[in-house]
Amino acid sequence: MIAQPYQLYIERTDASRNVARYYAMSIEPNLFGEICLFRRWGRIGSGGQVKVHPFQNESEAVEFFLDLLRQKRKRGYRPARQWQN
Repeated sequence: MIAQPYQLYIERTDASRNVARYYAMSIEPNLFGEICLFRRWGRIGSGGQVKVHPFQNESEAVEFFLDLLRQKRKRGYRPARQWQN
């Protein structure tokens, strides 16, 4: 059982270099009840790639989640902008 939800969606865009990437992560139990970090990334608008990392406990998954977040922030990923109506 997960104590609190962990979900993240960030993007990196640069029109001058034709860069439009996204990165999504969440910590959830899988069908067998194991704690897993689910990662999805690719070009904005595509299905992208998926990778699942199983962990023994939630604290290990959260530590990896935060490490990945720090790496992506260094590479220029930021929260997606909200669309204005």
